[in-house]
Amino acid sequence: MAVPAIKKSVSVVAAAIPVPLAPPQHSVLSPLREPLFRMLWVAAVISYTGSWMQNVATGWLMTSLTGSPLWVSLVQVALSLPVFLIALPAGALADMVDRRKFLLLTQSFMVAAAAVLGVLTVTGLVTPQLLLLLTFLLGAGAVMNDPAWQALTPDLVPSSKLGAAVALNSAGFNIARAVGPALGGAVIAAAGSGPTFLLNAVSFFGVILFLYHWKPGVRERTHFSGSLSNAIGAGIRYAWQEPGIRAVLVRTLAFSLFASAFWALLPLVASCHTALGYGVILACFGLGALIGASLLPLARRRMTDDGVVALATVIFALALFGLVHTESMAISSSLCAGAAGLAWISIVATLNFVAQKAAPAWVRARVISMYILVLQGGLALGSWQWGILASRIGVRFTLTAAAACLLGAMLLAPWYRLRESNRG
Repeated sequence: MAVPAIKKSVSVVAAAIPVPLAPPQHSVLSPLREPLFRMLWVAAVISYTGSWMQNVATGWLMTSLTGSPLWVSLVQVALSLPVFLIALPAGALADMVDRRKFLLLTQSFMVAAAAVLGVLTVTGLVTPQLLLLLTFLLGAGAVMNDPAWQALTPDLVPSSKLGAAVALNSAGFNIARAVGPALGGAVIAAAGSGPTFLLNAVSFFGVILFLYHWKPGVRERTHFSGSLSNAIGAGIRYAWQEPGIRAVLVRTLAFSLFASAFWALLPLVASCHTALGYGVILACFGLGALIGASLLPLARRRMTDDGVVALATVIFALALFGLVHTESMAISSSLCAGAAGLAWISIVATLNFVAQKAAPAWVRARVISMYILVLQGGLALGSWQWGILASRIGVRFTLTAAAACLLGAMLLAPWYRLRESNRG
């Protein structure tokens, strides 16, 4: 990685200096005063919770059907593979068609896939092959849904509340991440995996009802007409030629590649604290993310977007370092994992917000799909590489190296700055 001149490096620190002109004073909860956003947010949290319940039940069912580690690991492959295959076409489609109707289609598709899996499981007809196929279809539906879903946010809240709305969306996902697995485990213990899949199917109906009754305003017509492949190409060219969007994608990739070490190696770090300790660490991460979402609007009023990302990156790097240099469960969970959650949502929500503000309506879903692909692709590739490195040199040194790489990646900021004009 090239090292910038000292003069440019100093600008990384300068980015954290408070700016004189602050955006409008909005708390993180202010978007919930918008009726449309509030209804969709509540429905989304319920749907996310159902999806996390589904993930737990899928892994548990595959373990029950076959004791093969390969088959169990293929569950995560089935969930992740659609991101690489479908994300860019999904973004292009969301820009080319009526997003409301498109979302109704994707949501209905996921209801059908979850319902079929639930019925097959309850009747005892499910096989490992069918489980993987339907898991892949659910993952494909989620990837098709996501760009259009996120592109709706600017249509539901005023521009001045968009940053808080993006943070709230991330917070809702983390609420579901904390509640869903525990609720899913309880349902599996009481009734089995089949009813859990059926509950996931039901969880989509809140979103479907919202979309069915919502009457969106007239959206800006696309600047592009042609084939899907040409639409994808046009979106990629626009993103790379637009400095603000290019900066977000480069910074997102740099962060996800190195931050992925946290997710890849956390089970090994937590192994000395038993399964209960692992759960506590994850819960503290989720709590930290909620705190981070609540503090993000205040941070953005006092700092530039570059400053928020820089400060959060330092916090995340210190959390990685602390996880492997303490044997205290209290410090690992409440301090390190909590700080990691706070920093994680601050970085991801800020990058997501800047991407949405930088993209005009006609290409917004394609830009979001590229952001999703870069984020998830970086996490997948990074997890694989950090896992290989940890198997050779140990977990402690690997996470220490990842923390150092995160700090080093901050040197990209002078060349790929998050645009001031995108703050809202």
